[in-house]
Amino acid sequence: MQQTIDSILKEKLIVIVRGVAREKLIPFAEAVYRGGVRLLECTYDACGNTPDEEIASNIQMLCEHFDGRMLIGAGTVLTEHQVELTKKAGGRFIISPDTNPAVIARTKKEGLVSIPGALTPTEVSAAHNAGADFVKLFPVGIFGAKYIKDIKAPLSHIRFLAVGGVGSDNMKEYFDCGACGIGVGSSIVNHSLLAQNDFAAIEACARKYTDCIRGL
Repeated sequence: MQQTIDSILKEKLIVIVRGVAREKLIPFAEAVYRGGVRLLECTYDACGNTPDEEIASNIQMLCEHFDGRMLIGAGTVLTEHQVELTKKAGGRFIISPDTNPAVIARTKKEGLVSIPGALTPTEVSAAHNAGADFVKLFPVGIFGAKYIKDIKAPLSHIRFLAVGGVGSDNMKEYFDCGACGIGVGSSIVNHSLLAQNDFAAIEACARKYTDCIRGL
């Protein structure tokens, strides 16, 4: 678990994969890997249109393919069952949009890194006190980077990931204000580029972020 925490602190970027067809997952993941990405989350489907077991199978496929070269985790984790499926699939971290103490407890019991979502100081503290390793401030974009600076003033002991509205044009502001990492979805997981199988362009999108992070 500590290795995963250290990787998140070092790499600072988690790519959020949602709605990518199974047959394109490996080519996509290889493209962002070439672009410097080393952390990737596959999201569960809250509506249930894609069964949890299918998402877990995708996570397992990616874990086996990369064999530690890239760390794979799960996103939109709302239930303990999803945590268990992710553990069995080889996932290394659990990311949620909310703070659910039961999900956090199960995550820690399974030896995975816990990254629940929160927004207010009360929610952030509740997540941390329940055992979160990081707290995902979400959706932080509606408040802007300064919100992290403001919330870190009294809660400086908590590690924050900024998610929602963070792009290559403003990511440095979030790091400057105290974020230790960011989550990025559609600006890298570009479905138009995926439809065209333009994996070179996807690699370039990823590299914009990783180049910026290396320059921090």
